[in-house]
Amino acid sequence: MAHADGPVEVTSARGTLRGTAKGGIAAFRGVRYAQAPAGPRRFAPPCPAEPWEGVAPALEFGPACPQGMGSALPPGAPARPPVFGGLFGPGVHGTDEDCLRLNVWTPGCDGEQRPVLVFVHGGAFRLGTSTAPTYDGAGLAARGDVVVVTLNYRLGALGFLHLPELGAVNLGLLDQVAALEWVATEIAAFGGDPAAVTVFGESAGAKSVECLLAMPAARGLFRAAVLQSTYAPSMDAGDAEAFARTVADAAGVGDDRRALVDLPVDALLTAVAQVQLRSGPNLWSSGIGPVVDGTVLPGDPLAAVGSGSVPPVPLIVGTNLDEARLFGSMAPGWLDISEDALEERLGLVLAGVPDAPTAREVANTYRSARSARGQGCEPPDIVYAAQTDRLFRQHSIALAEAHAGHQPDVWMYLFTWPALSEAGALGACHALELPFVFGTLEGPTAPLTGTDAAAGELSAAIQDAWLGFARSKVPETAIGWPRYEGFRRSTLEIGGSLQVLDAPEEAERRLWAERTGA
Repeated sequence: MAHADGPVEVTSARGTLRGTAKGGIAAFRGVRYAQAPAGPRRFAPPCPAEPWEGVAPALEFGPACPQGMGSALPPGAPARPPVFGGLFGPGVHGTDEDCLRLNVWTPGCDGEQRPVLVFVHGGAFRLGTSTAPTYDGAGLAARGDVVVVTLNYRLGALGFLHLPELGAVNLGLLDQVAALEWVATEIAAFGGDPAAVTVFGESAGAKSVECLLAMPAARGLFRAAVLQSTYAPSMDAGDAEAFARTVADAAGVGDDRRALVDLPVDALLTAVAQVQLRSGPNLWSSGIGPVVDGTVLPGDPLAAVGSGSVPPVPLIVGTNLDEARLFGSMAPGWLDISEDALEERLGLVLAGVPDAPTAREVANTYRSARSARGQGCEPPDIVYAAQTDRLFRQHSIALAEAHAGHQPDVWMYLFTWPALSEAGALGACHALELPFVFGTLEGPTAPLTGTDAAAGELSAAIQDAWLGFARSKVPETAIGWPRYEGFRRSTLEIGGSLQVLDAPEEAERRLWAERTGA
């Protein structure tokens, strides 16, 4: 039953909410799923939201978690591409520690049991918000007759500073679990089926989903998952504790880390930024992010998947062809890589990877393989292809293979639609698939994605695949999408058209697998 435009109310287990409907889809924005993690609760695990009397408004998005580099960001530091600003920043709804809110889009608060898609946003566990225009769930909800949920969670020092003596362990992940628990108890009132939840995420959101697979607290809260560009950050508890000690020193509290509870949030963010900038402003450095702590996250998620100890839920796993080009574009002169500097730059890409192939092996293998496929072989092409593999693709392949060893319902994709701006230099960069998944091509990323018929058709195809997966745990595509099997490595190319590739970029995969065991 489609909603008429205007106010709409729903009575949840905690109280009545007033949202608004437009185009047959009701939206409830800024819904509190947990109590404010502020004041003495700054570093506490989330507590369920309390009931209320009367009608609570759910008309405006809630604030993002405080984030950013604080006052330690040097003047003139390279800015993110403006067209992606809505994805990699706090958005226009402000920031506040009272950020544990979610948003619901539904075709009807009518007792129907629709599939539910819950989205976890990315941002290196330090940036972002669910309220970015790209993540508007109305189009996806309407196209698939599904309920869409997006959520905010604690980021950076507030969500992932490892302070076990304060009980601050993987708080951002626990926030996500709390949101999924809210869905389990409340979503039926919004026309959703709590037994048919698919969780999906991109970048840090995908890594979050990977962690949720391995978390005892998340068992039974979703039946399928989509991981868009997951990766393998450092998750070492020792490193994270050392980072937290250094932050405490920078904040001026020394060994009295409990004083961080009362520190103004801007001072806390600035202390974190100062520590990070000592080794360069690197989003991929250790210190902020999920930690294998033995309890909340008992073990490394990839190892848990490989051992078959995670729930056997169906998975879609994939990456973009040119993930790393987005990050390169943030630096001045990012394409100025000479042949003489190629191996030195590749050495930086490979640094810290145990048993990594040598820079010369990478240069020779990638140049030969890319030449055979008719792809660019200039030094920047090779560097960014290697960085894409090092950060995203090889880990995603390893995850798909590990899960397929225990659960045959695994599908893999490779997104290849190139960005239209930057003279084509961005390629199919990190995060570019998001407006296609949500059907928000007319939003702020339009200069990158395009809005013509071809872009619209591709968006519809991706949405239908994800929606079919949410409905039946099998993605629906016009050409068929074979399951991922180690001997064939079938991968759906999502680009100018859909086509099934067998073992794409196999030479590069073998190089990494033979040297690192990926």
